Amino acid sequence: MSDQQPTKKLVKELTTAPAPVVILVEPSLAENVGMAARAMLNFGLRELRLVRCQFDWPSAKAINASSGAYSVLETASHFDTTDDAVFDLQRLAATTARLRDMVKIVQSPREWSEDIRNAIDHAAQKAGILFGPERVGLNNDDLALADTLVNVPTNPAFSSINLAQTVLLLGYEWRLSSGVTSPSEIVRKGLGGELASQSDLIAFYKHLEDELDNSGFLRVPEKRPRMVRNIRNIFNRIRLTDQEVRTLRGVVVALANKKLIPAEQNRRRKNKNERK
Repeated sequence: MSDQQPTKKLVKELTTAPAPVVILVEPSLAENVGMAARAMLNFGLRELRLVRCQFDWPSAKAINASSGAYSVLETASHFDTTDDAVFDLQRLAATTARLRDMVKIVQSPREWSEDIRNAIDHAAQKAGILFGPERVGLNNDDLALADTLVNVPTNPAFSSINLAQTVLLLGYEWRLSSGVTSPSEIVRKGLGGELASQSDLIAFYKHLEDELDNSGFLRVPEKRPRMVRNIRNIFNRIRLTDQEVRTLRGVVVALANKKLIPAEQNRRRKNKNERK
């Protein structure tokens, strides 16, 4: 079994939930299609439709730019007209940087994702979103097919967004609408990753405090209890693992014995000179 087979299986398992269809109208750069496919797979979008693709297909440039999202490219459908590409969809949105002279519902990417999430998950509707050519965007005939326009609130003085970037933005909002969140912390696993026991922590505190006493840091008797509590609180907030406690104890030992280092260096230097 190749190394990529488990990955492909995992990708298939994680992208089986219903999701909007991504429709690229007259894409002119193969690299953009590849990067769009990568963005799609990043956020669980898997069905790609291409209308009047402006380059030869299949494209090595698209495959290379997809960074492994080949499963999206190899199943992409091709159409001669936008009408044909949206024939089976019940809900259709279209991205545009310019609000045209027509009566349409306009939504932000977040509003669109929540609306379509409800349409797909609760009404079992099939939905898609149109993206226009890189240079000019969708024409009015294509926009007329959509029930909703999606407008990204960019800087009005510079509103042009790359095709793949737009797919990424919409895919990200779609993913967020499912309720997923980023982890609040990174937890080390395996040997040394368990939280330190109170006995190990207390032994570390006493070790550290003994050396601080020896160095004179805790020399003021009336301040010592509060300083000790503050030091312990600092380390308790971190939630140290047992490996981290062992490392810190090694640090304390190294700092306590640093006065021995120059003597050791002098001894080695003397031995080296004697050998000469």
